[in-house]
Amino acid sequence: MKNRALIVSVENFCSDADLNKRNGVKRDTRRLHKILTNLGFSVDIRTDIDANQIYEAFKAESKTTVKDCFVGVISSHGEEGVVFGADGRAVKLAKIYSYFRGPSMADKSKFFLIQACRGRVLDGGAEMEADSSFSEEEDCMSELFSIPSDTAVMYATSPGYGAFMHPLGSVLIQTLCDLLEKEGGPDLEITRLLTRLNYQVAYNFESRGRLLGGKKQMPCFVTRFTREVFPFMDNQQQMI
Repeated sequence: MKNRALIVSVENFCSDADLNKRNGVKRDTRRLHKILTNLGFSVDIRTDIDANQIYEAFKAESKTTVKDCFVGVISSHGEEGVVFGADGRAVKLAKIYSYFRGPSMADKSKFFLIQACRGRVLDGGAEMEADSSFSEEEDCMSELFSIPSDTAVMYATSPGYGAFMHPLGSVLIQTLCDLLEKEGGPDLEITRLLTRLNYQVAYNFESRGRLLGGKKQMPCFVTRFTREVFPFMDNQQQMI
């Protein structure tokens, strides 16, 4: 039995969804796949799938146990509380998280990474269209309450704010890959790893360009761990 990872990457959307192509997604996906595989994970990649297929993919993963840890990654356009399938329909993150409350994942570590906007505002107050286009307000607290125990969720940005996507890959995923690949990340306890990820994105990244130049991105994470967890150490989870 191995640890598993599911990567859902949406680059292209149906023509009537009115959502832009997300250049850079393939680069993120390829690098994550390589690194997680090297860390001992069995990695499943789903690209450009619709909302129902996203629900079904995570529901299926939640029903099969893992050795120690499950990693779920979603990269798409989004808004607070939701991401979008390739068909333009919203996927509620609270529903995704709730699947992992079942017995198959009891006492297993779960880590979700959400590369998507949570609004249209950028640091500095500018409005933008990046990974965001959902107009309905979602109950942020219900999303937080849906997160199971023994779970951490890393968001690309703070509530209400946009997240940057670049043809060379997203700043969040590429920075995480740097940490896991060459900066000692696998040896870090999960909250220390995510705090270091927050720091590097917040202080080392600044957007360029005439319209968006000088804007920043501040990731944030939520954890429901009550113990120290090392999900990427020595190809296996270690707990204290």
